[in-house]
Amino acid sequence: MKISTDNLSSGIGVFAAVVEAGTFVGASEALGMSPPGVSRAIARLEKRLKIRLFNRTTRSVSLTEGGRRFYEQVMPHLAGLEEAAAAAAGSASAVSGRLKINLDPVLYRTLLGQPLDDFMRAHPDVEVELIARDSLGSLVVDGFDLALRFGELRTSTLVARKLLDSAIVTVAAPSYVNRFGHPSKPEDINGPAHSCLEFRNPETGVAFPWEFHRKGRRLKVETEGRLTVNDPSALLNACLAGSGIAQMLLLGAEHLITAGLLINLFPDWMDERYPLYAYYPTRHHLPAKTRAFLDFIVELLA
Repeated sequence: MKISTDNLSSGIGVFAAVVEAGTFVGASEALGMSPPGVSRAIARLEKRLKIRLFNRTTRSVSLTEGGRRFYEQVMPHLAGLEEAAAAAAGSASAVSGRLKINLDPVLYRTLLGQPLDDFMRAHPDVEVELIARDSLGSLVVDGFDLALRFGELRTSTLVARKLLDSAIVTVAAPSYVNRFGHPSKPEDINGPAHSCLEFRNPETGVAFPWEFHRKGRRLKVETEGRLTVNDPSALLNACLAGSGIAQMLLLGAEHLITAGLLINLFPDWMDERYPLYAYYPTRHHLPAKTRAFLDFIVELLA
C-alpha cells in the first residue's frame, strides 16, 4: 500500500508498513526510515492508543490481539482514503493493481478458463491472485481484497453480500451405478450395498451429515463411508472415477450431469440450499478493482 506523509506522521503508516513487511527492519527499508525511527513511531502510537500493538522477539514481530483488531479497523479506511484521493485526481474509474482473492475451492472450476480470461482482457492493468482456502480467516490481516465463500453467514466486522444459493445434489458416476445399481430412495445408501464419499467440514473438522430436503421435509441418513476428503476437487474426482456416491453443490456438478458424466440420483430431494457470500473490508470507497471483480462475479453467476 502507498503510505502518505500524513499517515507517517501519525504513526499509522509506520504501523501498516510493519504489518506488511513482517519486521521493523523491513518496514524501515520500505519507508526510507531508520529502524530506531520505526520503533519510536510505533511506541508513540501505542502510547496514544493505550494498547500494545506488537509482540516483539529478537527474530520476529507479530500482532497482538488488540493490534490485529486495530489493523482490521484502520486499514480499510486508509485504502478508502487512497481511493478517494485517486477519485479527486480523476482516476476513480481506473481498474488497476493487484487483486488478491480468498476463494472457496469449489469456485475454481467455475472461474478459471474462459470467464477469468474475459475479465483480465477487459482489465489489462489488473493482476489477479486467487488463493484457495478452506476458511475465511482474517481478510484484512492476510492482505485479501475480497473473499468468496460458501456457507452460512459468518459473524464478523466485514461487509457480506449474498450472491446466490446453490442446491445440494447427490450424484454418482455411470460406472458406479452400473456396478452397484441406482438407489431408489435416499435411505438405500445406508448399508453395505453402497459406498459413500465423505466430505470434511473445514469449520467443524468432521464430515458433513447427509441430508435430503423436499417440500419442507428434512431427512438425515447415516452413512459409513470409508473415504473422507477435505478438498472439493478430490471429492469430484473420486466420484467421477466411480469410487462412490457424493453430495456436492449443483453449481459445480450441473455441467457434468448435463454431459452424462454424473447421474443425479435423487432429483426430487434437492431443496437444500447452500449460500455463497462475498466478503470485503468496507462498503465505503470500495476500490475500483474490487468493484469490477464483484460485478464480474455477479454477472457470471447469473
